[in-house]
Amino acid sequence: MSCCLPGNVPERRPQETGQEWLVGPSQQEILLASHSIGDGLQQTEVSVPTIHCGGCIHTIEQGLSSLPGIARARVNLSTKRVTVQWRQASPPPLFATLDRLGYPAHLYDPGDNDKDPVLTQLLRALAISGFAAGNVMLFSMSIWAGADAASRDLFHWLSALVSIPSAAYSGQIFFRSAWQVLRRGQANMDVPISIGVLLAFGMSIYDTVTHGEYAYFDAAISLLFFLLIGRVLDHMMRERARQAVKGLERMAARGAVVRRADGSHDYLPVNELQPGMQIILAAGERVPVDGRVIAGTSDIDCALVNGESQPQAAGIGTELQAGTLNLTAPLTLQATTTAQNSFLAEMLRLMEAAESGRAGYRRIADRAAQLYAPVVHTAAFVSFVGWMLAMGDVHRALTIAIAVLIITCPCALALAVPMVQVVAARRLFEAGIMVKDGAALERLDQIDTVVFDKTGTLTLGQLTLTNRTEIDPQHLAIAAAMAMHSRHPQSRAISAATVGAALPFSRIEEHPGLGLEAEALGCVYRLGRAGWALGQGNEAAGTVLVKDGVQLATLCFDDRLRPDARDVVTQLHQRGLRVEILSGDRLETVAAIAQQLGVAEYQAAMLPGGKAARLAALAAEGRKVLMVGDGLNDAPALAAAHASMAPASAADIGRNAADFVFLRDSLAAVPLAMDVARQAGKLIRQNFVLSLGYNAIALPFAVAGYITPLIAALVMSSSSIIVVGNALRLNPLRRALPAPQGNLPDALPEGAE
Repeated sequence: MSCCLPGNVPERRPQETGQEWLVGPSQQEILLASHSIGDGLQQTEVSVPTIHCGGCIHTIEQGLSSLPGIARARVNLSTKRVTVQWRQASPPPLFATLDRLGYPAHLYDPGDNDKDPVLTQLLRALAISGFAAGNVMLFSMSIWAGADAASRDLFHWLSALVSIPSAAYSGQIFFRSAWQVLRRGQANMDVPISIGVLLAFGMSIYDTVTHGEYAYFDAAISLLFFLLIGRVLDHMMRERARQAVKGLERMAARGAVVRRADGSHDYLPVNELQPGMQIILAAGERVPVDGRVIAGTSDIDCALVNGESQPQAAGIGTELQAGTLNLTAPLTLQATTTAQNSFLAEMLRLMEAAESGRAGYRRIADRAAQLYAPVVHTAAFVSFVGWMLAMGDVHRALTIAIAVLIITCPCALALAVPMVQVVAARRLFEAGIMVKDGAALERLDQIDTVVFDKTGTLTLGQLTLTNRTEIDPQHLAIAAAMAMHSRHPQSRAISAATVGAALPFSRIEEHPGLGLEAEALGCVYRLGRAGWALGQGNEAAGTVLVKDGVQLATLCFDDRLRPDARDVVTQLHQRGLRVEILSGDRLETVAAIAQQLGVAEYQAAMLPGGKAARLAALAAEGRKVLMVGDGLNDAPALAAAHASMAPASAADIGRNAADFVFLRDSLAAVPLAMDVARQAGKLIRQNFVLSLGYNAIALPFAVAGYITPLIAALVMSSSSIIVVGNALRLNPLRRALPAPQGNLPDALPEGAE
């Protein structure tokens, strides 16, 4: 029997077949740590601490995706986490595969502490290499000052005594990575680094033993020192991005008091809360999972959701989202989701996914970095052979080959894209905008057309039922009971207008873009578009309640523009962007909105398929469309657009389909995100020019023998630092998304989407 201490090789357990070995957790542990995401798929989060570059991402994703039953494997470099989606009766051999690839892993635990062992190791290695580089450089300066042969040999031996142990410790970060990929017959950027460092040390030891005039201990240890500076900066920038995620994690409750069916109370961890459970929420506690208030009234701090600083009232029927804060009085909630599917968990996933996308720039950089290793090795080998043929001096030829190896390392290229994406995601998060996919930043930079939904997007989506007194209270109670099952703005307005006894519905179903259909006591009720509800097609306008084909009531609503909608549309026009409105509302209502905003192109009475078809038509014209919408019926259009945005108040399916989610109640998120995307695109292109241009200029000098290994180390390392510094030039946003202020515009005409 074996035991495994933290940091050692994971425990190996035999599979049930007894013929293979499984590394890491048992199948039962993996199943417990996984959760269903629908369509028969399970999702498992795996922590892989040794991920550090684009080559690691490619190797892991390719290796896991090749396993039977794996639907998708995606690596997040910032969080050093792999998200695996799989479909089969038992978990695939994730940990055995990762171990075979050279990446020991363990199940991700959201309760892990905030210590960062990777940063600790990097800083320790940086300190040791810096100490050694400083001392070895002093010895070298003594030699350059004109030391005699005996003194020179002494300083060489002292340099070896200081630098070799330091390099053995500090260089293991690169050596271990290089060895792992070489064992698999592959290469990454750490391979030429390791070869260059080891050759420099080997040749320097030879020159020291043979009383040679030159030794390159200073070059080898300085190379490690400057490389570690770049890697520490890279890791710290990613840590800054992770801090935003950790800040959200701290808003998650650790557990909640649950009232059982027999009236007893239990405290359960948040991961054990299930839909339907009754949760007792004391004043001052955060909502643990999304839920509906079933008893009590209180004030809720919803700044996390919509950026509004003023508390919002909550009473029976109010939907509360995980992470919001109960301020004034106890509440009883009925959980509607699990912790893994709550609003707060979704925001965490969106933030963590900001760097996971494979944008065109990212794919180019990753591919170039993969091709670089053989190119670098070929250039070094050709240089060695060429100088050997020209001069017959092995020492001279090897020195030049080492310089070529060092100076052409693609570290800067590998940092060109992810550093900018990390900084951009952080800037947007600070302004209340969450990036779901780093690739979306690139797509947003290409936008030439913006399409808006109306209700809940251009308008506040806070409809008011205007003819409540004209409707029979019994009919209004039926409509309210049906409306409780939908998040559509009209449904919310109906629910807010009355509280009545619910009918014993045996079935209730929402038809996106049309309305709700329910069965109760042998009758079929419909609440929604008049044409659909009455079975007359889609020609009839208005919202009605129908029982068995007979109209019981007509419901009228009004809505108001968002306070900054006019300014945002004006800004988009000034940038030369085409703006359209696509709405499911009546033509006269949409026309009034378009006139107020100065939008010439609009379409009304559109179903979800019609919106997606319109976006497809624009794409066929060569348009790059940004879709901004919030409803259940906007999801197909959000998914079909070149890029998409949704407010945090949108339906779950709408938020899932969008590339960006803005948390505050302001459309200023649209031009603001476009500004950041354009800055990011410019910086990425600059980083490509800097990283590739540096190699194009430096390589000929190295091949020609004008650059020593020491100068090569300084130049190569400085290029990585320059790329990181250039990414940090992305301007902090000078404006945040404001909460609504001032008087709202006049009410819109009756009718809503």
